[in-house]
Amino acid sequence: MKTNRRNFIATSLVGGLAASIPSTTYASTKTDIVRFGYAKLDEILKNPVLKRELFTTPVIIETLELLRFKENFLCRVRSKDGAEGISASNNSPMKSFYPVFVNRLQPFFIGKDARDLESLLEEVYVYQSNYKFQSLALWVPVATIEFAILDMLGRIANKSIGQLIGNIHNPVVSFYQANSERDISTEETLEHLHTQLAESKTKALKFKVGGRMSHPEFPPDRTEKLIPLVRKIFGDKMHLFADSNGSYSTEEAIRIGKLLQEYKFEHYEEPVPFDWYEETKQVADALTIPIAGGEQESSIHNFRWLIANNALQIVQPDVYYFGGMVRSMRVARMAEAFGKVCTPHISGGLGFLYMMHFVSAIPNAGPYHEFKGYDKEVAFECKTSSLLSENGDIKVPTGPGSGIDIDPDFIKKHVVVKG
Repeated sequence: MKTNRRNFIATSLVGGLAASIPSTTYASTKTDIVRFGYAKLDEILKNPVLKRELFTTPVIIETLELLRFKENFLCRVRSKDGAEGISASNNSPMKSFYPVFVNRLQPFFIGKDARDLESLLEEVYVYQSNYKFQSLALWVPVATIEFAILDMLGRIANKSIGQLIGNIHNPVVSFYQANSERDISTEETLEHLHTQLAESKTKALKFKVGGRMSHPEFPPDRTEKLIPLVRKIFGDKMHLFADSNGSYSTEEAIRIGKLLQEYKFEHYEEPVPFDWYEETKQVADALTIPIAGGEQESSIHNFRWLIANNALQIVQPDVYYFGGMVRSMRVARMAEAFGKVCTPHISGGLGFLYMMHFVSAIPNAGPYHEFKGYDKEVAFECKTSSLLSENGDIKVPTGPGSGIDIDPDFIKKHVVVKG
């Protein structure tokens, strides 16, 4: 396997870890090095994320409401001192999981000090055995609450969300054009890519390969035709990424990965089903193209394994699916310690807004990030950014909290969701 920057970083890091193990306990096996890596990651996880020192007096949550208008969900939080924060949820899963919000999460947060957000996220996990709802059923509602609390805290401190969880490293976010289509011909896919790139003027794009979660691809051989054609048509300067969504067995994933390497693609997302951890590592070990994954991950401990064992070179927590920015920041920090990149997955109509705030605060952000447009149902104003693409770049809002103001008339259309 030829050497590239990805393997150089990984090899150098392992060597550094081995060198830092005390000589009395050092062993030259990979198992010992990985075990030492776990210890390093565990120390990172102990470090706080939220800048609690910005708040000198308690911020007691008096009300926490889920609001609904048709298929739109908002979360509104108010403190006893009259501060307010609001967030937009990921509407598609919330249509199924709003009872979890109302019955299992909302009661927990009432009366709590918002400054204790980090510990509250851990406590709510075990409150009423909520851990049994692990994955989207729990974490999408939790993220919706967290975003509203961060919006409130940001308005109190006059800081953006990014400034609450880190230092601003990326005031502008560059994005890649994401095409999510399958089951159409190679020619149709290329036509749609042309149209999308003409509108967004990005310098990078990602498209789907395979049939999704091991389903047969249609039309047959679409992927093998598409990979070389996209490179030929869009040229060597275009940054290309491929997303399998767990389409392949280990052997087939490696075969497709070698084709992506041949045409100089820059990352290969979820080559095998997302919960095939050992197989993901086998693919990563066999290829030089960086392997990306994590959009479906709901466990910090599993990310810990994927990072320490070098199964992923690019981590992709979804700030909704993973339960918010505090948890996602912990993943980004672990990745940074091992020389890895964080390129978060995006979901939800305003997901890109929240993802931009998260990306703004991480030093190991990837060069390009996913963009799928905004939820046009949510009426809002942003005074510090147009939130529009300028040749593939979007300025991160610098106003307090989320940096946007949702139209009060739009909010009034909503009703409070009851248990």
